[in-house]
Amino acid sequence: MGFKDLFKDDNNINEKSVAGFAALAMMILFGIVDIVTGITGKVLHVQEYIYNSFVIVVLGSFGIAEVGKIFRKKDNDK
Repeated sequence: MGFKDLFKDDNNINEKSVAGFAALAMMILFGIVDIVTGITGKVLHVQEYIYNSFVIVVLGSFGIAEVGKIFRKKDNDK
């Protein structure tokens, strides 16, 4: 499966989870860079709302994916 297959309507990839994982990876990268710059004695200046927006994207995308699974199971049970 290639990158272009992500944009097809009939794929088996959950796009919300992909977006959440990308935002989570950025948060982890930010944390690593913050630790490294702290060890070297430099200050990493990142606006708080930028980091908070990544947190919201991660929580939102993973939460929406889980809610979708819950409602899908209820619809299949009927």
